[in-house]
This record gives sequence, structure tokens and C-alpha cells, in this order.
Amino acid sequence: MQTIQLSTPSMQGLITIGEGVIEERLGALLQGQKNFLVTDSNVAAIYADKIRIWFGDTPTFVMPAGEENKTFSTLGDILSAMVEAGIRRTGRVFALGGGVVGDIAGLAAATYMRGVSCVQIPTTLLSQIDSSVGGKTAVDHGGVKNVVGAFYQPQEVLIDPAFLDTLPQREVKCGLGEAVKYAALDSDIFDALYQNKHRFADLAFLKTLIYPCVAHKAKVVQADEKETGERKSLNVGHTTGHAIELVYRLSHGESVLWGMKAETQIAVDAGACEKSYGAQLQEIIASALSIAPTQKTAFDADNFAYKAKADKKNDESGRINLSVAARKGVWVGVDLTFDDYLSRLKECL
Repeated sequence: MQTIQLSTPSMQGLITIGEGVIEERLGALLQGQKNFLVTDSNVAAIYADKIRIWFGDTPTFVMPAGEENKTFSTLGDILSAMVEAGIRRTGRVFALGGGVVGDIAGLAAATYMRGVSCVQIPTTLLSQIDSSVGGKTAVDHGGVKNVVGAFYQPQEVLIDPAFLDTLPQREVKCGLGEAVKYAALDSDIFDALYQNKHRFADLAFLKTLIYPCVAHKAKVVQADEKETGERKSLNVGHTTGHAIELVYRLSHGESVLWGMKAETQIAVDAGACEKSYGAQLQEIIASALSIAPTQKTAFDADNFAYKAKADKKNDESGRINLSVAARKGVWVGVDLTFDDYLSRLKECL
């Protein structure tokens, strides 16, 4: 087992990574309070027997799988089920699933009776290397992704790489989007991905990425929990990626890959990213995009750029704020007028 202590002003949390971690840690975490489990229809179907063994008669809410269900309506249904189950302030929410489950269950925990404790049990590559760590919780609203949410740190994160053995290739590709983001921020992760571009469908290799990605994120979150400075680096590829995701309904990770492809080229053209480094990063992105390819390989920037304009990372000026890779292990912020952003998008996608 590998452990990482994540200490922020709001929480002293523990992240444990290793096969068998649920059997090792879950029993103790279920003791001493009334619990509530949130999962989705995909996870409930695949792991029905294990859920019964792990959680017994714990009240459970099974939400429909998919980003399109990360809404106020679903959140309200979860909160109503918690009320019906008699969960009190001493209760604990367990989030068993991918990024959507983690986001909405975390927000339910943050808002229910002004906050009950939460344990994240991520089951996808994306959620294991990224979204389960750091305390960002949210739902989508008004056509804007993650626009309503809270920073709310989980008490513990249990990451069992064995969950990845059941992932379809498209979910692997989704997780690669976040792994490539970390390559743009961490030189060691960059080297690992660049040297193993041919192994992006190899689960044994992908499992080796969990600890370094989580360790990098934990370090950033400890330094900047509320995203006022260094945590903005974790938005690499996400401004354009979120816009693509909302309009074209691709997975989050795949959309981030397309966002990184565009934003890296924008950064190179603007002189913010070293040309040779940008070319190597584009090789990594292309290798990740080749996993479970979709028919959508070209985009009409006019169809989605306005979504980037509404992204919550922008300020009141109306300019588009991007976090981009500059050189190995270094990122910078780039801001563009909307018209400049749109014209550059048309050149690189």
C-alpha cells in the first residue's frame, strides 16, 4: 500500500493506493456512524455482489450513469434519499464510482446539514488519478460545466487499481486525458508517458501512473486549496476541453485531450510554449487520442467557443484564460480576447 497525507486548512485527509485497500480500510470507516452510499448504474451492475459484501444494508442511491445526469435534479434526489434514510450530521457519504459520482456525491456531503464527512472510492482511471483527490465537488447548470459546487475535502480516498481491470477502452482514454495533463506539469510524468507512448492501452503501465499523478495533485492542493494560484495549473486543456465536452458530448478526458491539442498549439504560436517541447507534448496527445478513436476528429470552433467564454475560470473582462504548458515541468497563464481565441482555434482544430 502507498499512502499520501493531504493536509489543507479544512481537512487532514488520507489517500491510500493499492489492491485490496477497500477490504483493508472500509470496515473501520463504516464504523461509528450512519452511512450512505452513492454509486451509478454502471458500477452497481458490475460490482453488485461486492457492494453487498462491502456495504451490507447501507442505504444506497444508484444514479443513472453519465455526465448528463450531474444535475440539480439528481442532487436533489440524493439529498431527499439521505433525509429519508435518517442521515444526521454525524453521518458519512461514500462515493463509489467515477468522476461524475465523486463530484455529485461530494457536493451532497458538502451541503447536507452544512456538511457531513465523505469517503471517495474512485473506480475509473480518471477518478483515480485526478478527480477523487482535491475536494472539488460540483454539478453542471445552465449549460456550464461544474458551475455550482464547493471545495470540500474527503476524509479519505481509497484507490484500488483492480477496478481498472473492468474498464472499457473508452474509459481508459478518458483517464489518459488527465494523465497527459499531469505530463504537461511534471517532468517525471512527462518522461514516463513520452517513453511509453506505445503502452497507453496497457493497464499494467497505466496503473503505475496513479501514485505520481495523485502525489503531484496533492502537493498542488496543499499549496493552493481554493485555486487562487498554483492550482490553476490543473486547468491545462480544460477551458477548451470543457467547451468541446458540453457541445459535442464527448467524455471529459477525451475532451481535455482535444483541448490540450488546441491550447498547446495556441501557446506555441503565441510564443508561450517552447516549440520543440510543444511538439513532443503533441506526440503524447496524439497517442492518447488514438485509443478507442471516435469519428469526431474535426470541430467547428464557432459551435463551441462561446462555451469557453462562459467558463468559470475567466474573469469579468471577457478574456479567455488558459493554463498552458510552457516547457518541461513549467506552466504559464495565457489570456486572449475572445476574437483572438476564436481565430486561433480555427487554425489548430
